[in-house]
Amino acid sequence: MERREKLIEFIEKRGYIYKKIALDIHEHPEVSNYEFYACKRLSEQLKEEGFEVKTDVAGHRTGFSAVYRSGKSGPVLAFLAEYDALTGLGHGCGHNLFGATSLLAAAALKQIIEETGGEVRVYGTPGEEGGENGSAKGSFVREGFFRDVDAALCVHPGADIHKLTGLSLGCAPVDIEFWGKAAHASGSPEKGINALDGVIQVYNSVNALRQHLSKDVRIHGIITNGGDAPNIVPEYAKAKFYLRAATAPKLEEVYQKVEKIVEGAALATGTRGRIQPYQNRVENTIPTPSFDAVYEKNLRLFGETITPPEKNGPLGSTDVGNVSQVIPVIQPSISITDVPVAGHSEEMKAAACSEKGLASVLLGAKVLSYTALDLIEAPKLLEAIKTEHKKLVSEQN
Repeated sequence: MERREKLIEFIEKRGYIYKKIALDIHEHPEVSNYEFYACKRLSEQLKEEGFEVKTDVAGHRTGFSAVYRSGKSGPVLAFLAEYDALTGLGHGCGHNLFGATSLLAAAALKQIIEETGGEVRVYGTPGEEGGENGSAKGSFVREGFFRDVDAALCVHPGADIHKLTGLSLGCAPVDIEFWGKAAHASGSPEKGINALDGVIQVYNSVNALRQHLSKDVRIHGIITNGGDAPNIVPEYAKAKFYLRAATAPKLEEVYQKVEKIVEGAALATGTRGRIQPYQNRVENTIPTPSFDAVYEKNLRLFGETITPPEKNGPLGSTDVGNVSQVIPVIQPSISITDVPVAGHSEEMKAAACSEKGLASVLLGAKVLSYTALDLIEAPKLLEAIKTEHKKLVSEQN
């Protein structure tokens, strides 16, 4: 049987298992770095498929690494799996489908890897939606999980259209804190040092900074602690900000500007201030067009077409960007609805367990496994993709 026929046969035969996994995870939504049910469900399935699985990896208790090595030399390809839900909403981003699709594609590719040579991996990367200690792909990069990987693949559930890997903004999530001195706000205000004043100075200074920033920068934040009572001078105050930019150098420049604002606010108010990250920095995504072209070619084989990208540039952030800084990676969007719906919405949550949403698990696995097989069968193609990626990263950084 021809290799691609073997991939299709496996996916069609075993796809119902992965649809059930996607539904189970949808029914058990867990927020970033608390995905205990999803991690167990996915990792145990990979063990059943014959992968060597390790959990609690890269400093993330709900992360996992699954490996299957063939008996022949060949490229190392990693499929990325996400499975965290949104606080208060559940799987309104479709990550229940994301993880199941990557697993099915990897399990299918395993069926032919002994013949072709190479190595198949699945990295379970929790916390894509952020939160404390979130964005696990940054940890996987830092801990060297991609050091010997040739390329990475995944697809993200979209709405009514298919899209190729898009640009995204880098993001530095930071806590900004100030410490002062408590005092009675009416009886002895002169004895107090107002920590909230420091936070407000930062907020106002960031607003003033925005008029001097380029259009590829976004800064937004909230005050999470402004004191305990109106009649007590706040001795502690805190804000959370997202600093975003289109490139890593620009993001670092923005970070340093805000760092100076915090220093200035502390001097102006007599407080002690601090800015520090509360999770991994999310890097901007660097797409590799020749890699996406392979995916698009294979998507067309199944009668589907890509919608051209929008012209308003990157708007959000994703930690697949961290991976894109070190190896070629694709993260196209795959349609799971027949009508436009907003991401992170009740409508998207419903689509993530719909008939079309579940069908996307099989379609995505077919296109991803075909794309991976192309890289294995055509070493010159893979080398050209890696060369293009290296050039793009060098030009940007």
